[in-house]
Amino acid sequence: MKNQHLSAEVKDEPSATDQAPRSRAKFSDEFKRNAVSRMREDGVNASLLALELGVRRTLLYKWADAIDRAAPGSTLKSAGRPSNDDASEVVRLRRQLAKAEQELDVLKKFDAYLTRLRK
Repeated sequence: MKNQHLSAEVKDEPSATDQAPRSRAKFSDEFKRNAVSRMREDGVNASLLALELGVRRTLLYKWADAIDRAAPGSTLKSAGRPSNDDASEVVRLRRQLAKAEQELDVLKKFDAYLTRLRK
């Protein structure tokens, strides 16, 4: 009886598919550099700073590593999707490859046909 009551409550709650997908947060270079400089101050707890800023603690460390590896004055690039120019080039090259593969298949079949005719 008690379990039946709980299952009715679950039905009233919205499912995960009913909710709109959350977009990924994007942070400016200035925000990242300020966060890392605050993290590197003496006596600052990275976990508390991350809670204050609303980011994950590991993200602060990744930003710090990226700043250490980057040239001074350069922007911090994050890993992720390629730019639209790169993506469009990849799509174009994939289409070109598919067309070349189709042409090769046709030529192989034609060669096999001509070989049978010669015999």
